[in-house]
Amino acid sequence: MDTQEREGAVEPAGDVREPGRPPLWVEEPATRRRMPDPVRTAAVRAVLVLSVTMILAMVAFLTALAGSWLSFPMVLSGVASTVVATWAVLDVWVTRQVWNQRNGVVSEPSSSARRLRRERRRARREARAARRDAARTGHRGTDRLSRA
Repeated sequence: MDTQEREGAVEPAGDVREPGRPPLWVEEPATRRRMPDPVRTAAVRAVLVLSVTMILAMVAFLTALAGSWLSFPMVLSGVASTVVATWAVLDVWVTRQVWNQRNGVVSEPSSSARRLRRERRRARREARAARRDAARTGHRGTDRLSRA
């Protein structure tokens, strides 16, 4: 340690760069939204289970090549961990679907289904109004005729 470091005269290593040189990196906004917490938790769990499964498969393969007695138990555990890994991946998918169903439904006004429903409602309203008008005019006409 030299004397400058002991005395605390060393400059902080903040944004120290030569003038005219671009920065090492530029932070850009994220293009996709962050995954919801339950989905992210399930995904992390699935990645961990998958990595353990891959390690077990590699150990089973190498012990089988070596002809070790450990080969058979490792193959059995590899099969069991494959089932668990499949379950973990399905858990991510189901968690994502449930989260989208509960929290992620966003209605889009430009949706074609919504437009069709709106047109059908408008047609039904117009048909009801036309029936009402026909009933009114028909009823009044018969009323007048019967009174006359």
